[in-house]
Amino acid sequence: MFSFVLPLLAQTAALEPAPAPIPDLEELRTEIVARDSALFWAAFEDCDPAALQDLLTEDFRMLHDLGGLAVTDRANFIAILEEQCAARGPGGENEGYSNRRLSVPASRIVRPLGDWGALEEGAHIFFEWGGADRGWVMTGGARYIHVWRWMPEEGRLRLTESLSYDHAAAAEYPPAGAQVP
Repeated sequence: MFSFVLPLLAQTAALEPAPAPIPDLEELRTEIVARDSALFWAAFEDCDPAALQDLLTEDFRMLHDLGGLAVTDRANFIAILEEQCAARGPGGENEGYSNRRLSVPASRIVRPLGDWGALEEGAHIFFEWGGADRGWVMTGGARYIHVWRWMPEEGRLRLTESLSYDHAAAAEYPPAGAQVP
């Protein structure tokens, strides 16, 4: 009986795809830039908390210099964003509010963490919509470190930890007394 089962198991194992190896550094950078952009688009401009399901590990957490442990897991983060997005909607307490996050050019550094994942460091700036007369107004900036975990079964990265620090308000612009045309 075993002589029949073993070849059958070997055939079944051969049909299953092998876990994907972690990409080389250039491919890691490309994937991290794309996933980082998708993350902030979903959280800020698109207000699509459900999109985070695909980007974060279940045990994702966020540490923030102004709030400490700001997010305890993926479900917590999605719930926070659902509340914020509802508040922006019609009749919400922040109806019509829009914000935007932009990565500071040339600030992103990606370092591999063996075959486990990668570390992303960078700076970003934040904007709020000031209306048709003001457009997008820069409100501040911060630095961040993201820890991305390679998911070999899925063949992609997921964000497992975010450290957000050095938050500061934007300087007044134009400066007081400036002659604006």
